[in-house]
Formats: sequence, C-alpha cells, structure tokens
Amino acid sequence: MLAIDTMLSRVSLSALQDPAPDGQVLERILETGLRAPDHGRLAPWRYVLIRGEARTALADIVGRALLAREPDATPPMVEKQRGKFLRAPLIVALGAHLRPDHKIPQAEQLMTVAAGAMNLLNAIHAEGFGAIWVTGANAYDPGVQAALGFVPPDTLAGFLFVGTPRDVPALVRRPALSDHVTEWTGRLVSQG
Repeated sequence: MLAIDTMLSRVSLSALQDPAPDGQVLERILETGLRAPDHGRLAPWRYVLIRGEARTALADIVGRALLAREPDATPPMVEKQRGKFLRAPLIVALGAHLRPDHKIPQAEQLMTVAAGAMNLLNAIHAEGFGAIWVTGANAYDPGVQAALGFVPPDTLAGFLFVGTPRDVPALVRRPALSDHVTEWTGRLVSQG
C-alpha cells in the first residue's frame, strides 16, 4: 500500500486487543514520531510506554484523580474511567518537554508533539495495528501527569491506546474537502 493510501484509510479505533506492536516494530513506529516538523530542533517529544500490569497502576491513578476532581463521583463512574485505561494492550503517553523561555513559542512546541502523534498514528496503522488518541480531563490532570513524570512546564498531549483491531475497521465518511479548503486570491476570504 502506498503511504498516501495508508493515511487516507486510517481511522481511530477504540475496540483493541492483543497483540500490540513490540520489539523492532514498536521501535520503528516510535521513530516516526521523532520525524515530525520541529522548529528550532527542540525535540520536545517524551513518550512513556505503559503496558502489562502498569496499565492497572495507571488505571488506579486515574480513578483517584477522578475522585479528587469530582468528590461525588460514584463507584461506577470511577470504574468506567479506570476501564478506559485497561482496554488496550499498549498506552503511549504523549509527553511534551516544553521550554517556556525559548524563542520558539510553546504553542509551536506543542504542535511538534501533536505532529509526532499523528506520525505515530499513521505508522501504527501502516504496521497493521489500530489506535485512538485520547485527551481530556485525565490527560490534563496534574496528578496523572506527575505520576508519569511530567511536571510543569512539561505536560501531556494525551494518550494513544494501541493494539490489534477487534473488527475490520470501517472507513469513516470524512467531511467534503470543499467545505474546508479555499484558495486565497489576494482579497478577504470569509472562513465560516
């Protein structure tokens, strides 16, 4: 399959099972993350691999973090959050080593991490595996971040849940290109 076909057929998959990529295949996938555009060559990517019993430890941390954020959270709510971190055989925490005093704005440093994450997603798909990029309260929680070794100014850009797709992925209908692309001809263009 051509690289462009791989990118055009990639979809986010949450129903994942063993096996996850490992060994040289995983190393190759991770190397693609380091090939993302990196203004200033700051290399802000920090990937933390979580697998095996470490997923249970992270799920426990996520459960406690939910209770700290929402003291009225019910046991089923806590278990639902915990379960999210047990549904894939491999989790890649997408860390960002930020340099706030550098001339390269932090926003661009985060864009480098995000571009790296997209490279990882495409490489995971190209190797025959599936993944989904998850953000939200758990990724932004200071306690969860600290447990994974990220203290300000470092942060998390989310988690990739990685494994083998449980089912043959269906192609997701994407928005019409014409709704998202215009050509600027020198005059003001309205972006709706």
